[in-house]
Amino acid sequence: MPQLTRHFAHWPAGVPRSLEVADCNLFCHLEESATRVPDKPAVVFYGRRMTFHDLHAAAMALAGYLQHRLSVRQGDRVLLLMQNCPQYMIAFYAVMRCDAVVVAMNPMSTREEMEYYARDSGARVVIATQDLIDPLTGLLEQDVLDGCVVGLAGEFAGRPEDVPYLAIPGFVTEPRQGAMHPRTHDFSQVLAAGIAPLPMRARGRDLAVIGYTSGTTGKPKGAMLSHANFAYTLAHREHWQSDRADEDELLTLPVSHLAGMRAMNQAVRLGRTLAMLARWDANAALELIERLRLRSWAAVPTMLAELFARPDIDQRDLSSLTRIYGGASAMPEALARRMQSRLGIPFLESYGLTEFCGMSHSNPPQAPRRQCAGVPVINCDARVINPETGVELGTNEPGEIVMHGPTMFGGYWNKPEATAAAFIELDGKRFLRSGDLGYHDEDGYFYITDRLKRMINASGLKVWPAEIESILYGHPAVQEACVISAFDPHRGETVKALVVLRPASRGTVQPQALVDWARGCMSAYKVPRTVEFVDSLPKTSTGKILWREMQLEQDERDREARGQV
Repeated sequence: MPQLTRHFAHWPAGVPRSLEVADCNLFCHLEESATRVPDKPAVVFYGRRMTFHDLHAAAMALAGYLQHRLSVRQGDRVLLLMQNCPQYMIAFYAVMRCDAVVVAMNPMSTREEMEYYARDSGARVVIATQDLIDPLTGLLEQDVLDGCVVGLAGEFAGRPEDVPYLAIPGFVTEPRQGAMHPRTHDFSQVLAAGIAPLPMRARGRDLAVIGYTSGTTGKPKGAMLSHANFAYTLAHREHWQSDRADEDELLTLPVSHLAGMRAMNQAVRLGRTLAMLARWDANAALELIERLRLRSWAAVPTMLAELFARPDIDQRDLSSLTRIYGGASAMPEALARRMQSRLGIPFLESYGLTEFCGMSHSNPPQAPRRQCAGVPVINCDARVINPETGVELGTNEPGEIVMHGPTMFGGYWNKPEATAAAFIELDGKRFLRSGDLGYHDEDGYFYITDRLKRMINASGLKVWPAEIESILYGHPAVQEACVISAFDPHRGETVKALVVLRPASRGTVQPQALVDWARGCMSAYKVPRTVEFVDSLPKTSTGKILWREMQLEQDERDREARGQV
């Protein structure tokens, strides 16, 4: 079939349908902003401001040290292990300036995971903050790593008395520890050395980031992303959302993840100020929006669910916000309605994968649809195929979503077989297989129904957990919900819902009441047979609910109950 074009009828006015980007290193964006707006704050971190001039100078100094003292060369991989902080921005652009490659590690990684990332990527140098250094010491002693640049998380933060309205996390206010490993290098002393870097050579086609996937099947795989991949996705967002430099943005997504990394890169590219939180804090987010009059915010549904469940939400001044956007998981219809009613602006949903540099679909700002991935972004050709046969499907026919475009990754690091399995050829072009199920409607909008392997088979009837979760969010007592499969002797599998109640409803609503309510909202075979109230749901650093973790726990309980341990 030819490329889908029906969505062009809903294309934002003035936005090109195709674009080209400059063949340059991402560091050029920082260089340009530091020249254009040197005295403008690039980041505000618990009351302290760092200008674009200072950010550029710090990145240059760190790059010079990495090259001359730690022998980082073009194409070398450098591990970054930090929670959100200005040092991450400095380190990211320093690695770009070295013509090297960022390997972004989740700060929640275990010791074993850190070792895997180091060995798999072949990285010999890590840049980290003191609060996360302990698991790395063994890797330095085993010669897995040659050196580690270590900084204090609060080195570029304001003092508690500067921001009495914010609760600064303990790891940010942590004082400097005593003697460190002999192969460590103090971040502040590294910058003070003022060593100039070598000439920059890497261009658009060169590797910029290795982003490790979550590893839902087997070990995590490193998706190789180039400078050009990022340049295209940033250019798309600028055109699509009419992004401007004066739209100061709240950054609560982790910069170690592609969504937060893209927001960071976009702010640097435009010369926009980022108000950064070290980790998610609903009260701090509200305070910063009110006090700094922030206009833009990338968020995930779990953050927004917590925010809009607060009893004081209607008394807070959120009038400065002109855009809230995000993805990671489907936005529940009920929550989207509450947000739009309260703020007067829609939540702009998008969809993407690490392997597609974070975004392949986005809702047109002037014509967004709820619980919808949106339409293919500029230069993206997206389709739906039968996941078993590879045959392309038509309008409203559910299947696996595949996409082709200039933000598509270059493959998995040192994994040729996994790389080959990630692609399928259609009409002579290589398409990325998403592993997500969905369909496109008669207007060319795409809808994600669920992960390919998450379906519940209840007496032969297919149940998609994401659909049930979205409906459960419509109950006024529900703050969060996760649907999993549980063993049933008659149906084989049945539907179970794990639910976090809104604070005002705790102790007043019983599980059976939620089951009874669900019967009036969905087909009988979809109704959760069991509802379990929990205090919280496990999440990734980006706010995605870890349904697979809860499914494995349920599977273990089911095996024990059946005597199959």
